[in-house]
Amino acid sequence: SKKKINKFAFVNWLITFQLMNKKNKIILNSFKKSLIASCQPVPRGPLDKPSFVLASAKASIIGGAKALRIEGFQNLKLIKKNLNLPVIGIKKRVSKKHPIIITPLLSDIEKLSELGADIIAFDSTLRERPYSVGSLISKIHSCKRIAMADCSTIKDAMIAIENGADILSTTLSGYTNKKSPPKNPDFKLLNQLIKKFKVPIIAEGRFNTPLFYKKAIKAGAHAVVVGTALNRIELITKSFLNED
Repeated sequence: SKKKINKFAFVNWLITFQLMNKKNKIILNSFKKSLIASCQPVPRGPLDKPSFVLASAKASIIGGAKALRIEGFQNLKLIKKNLNLPVIGIKKRVSKKHPIIITPLLSDIEKLSELGADIIAFDSTLRERPYSVGSLISKIHSCKRIAMADCSTIKDAMIAIENGADILSTTLSGYTNKKSPPKNPDFKLLNQLIKKFKVPIIAEGRFNTPLFYKKAIKAGAHAVVVGTALNRIELITKSFLNED
């Protein structure tokens, strides 16, 4: 009967949900209070090659990184083929139509999921976008992946949580207007997110010194993403020459 089918479907859904919950907890706990290496070279720079991304990831792991943030399908494919630790997958797209760059499309989520990203991060800011925050999170969950909302403000975070985001990050603070980003990380936003929400909060965006890393962990960040300070040699070199 219809009632039996519905009951069976519900039990099936509940088992799947519980298994996913358990799996997600294991993934999230594996990099708690640690460093996530964002292995993203300068686009179209001399190091922008999947082989460098893999070498950079391996070196970061030797140094103690417990997870990776990887951009692009080719890079993700190579990383998942060779390394066994949690990966936050993203796809960047620059478009004249809208300012959203990080994982703007549902098809990006599908592809990142197929290639094995454990967590899929996306731009969760309140700007014009091809797909709503809610539809992106639904898609990530339908692919049985963890949804990470890259935020710029507390309001972004609230909307992401209302739509079911599993992780919040400070990634886009300082990058959503035409001004140059500040030099230091946004500890104010980080502390607000930690106080207000029960989900894991990831510190990302200019956490480029060991002191900033330690301060973020001490404040209660679940983990800290470090990228430019580890991988972007062009920008690291320039920072020495630009220091006042």
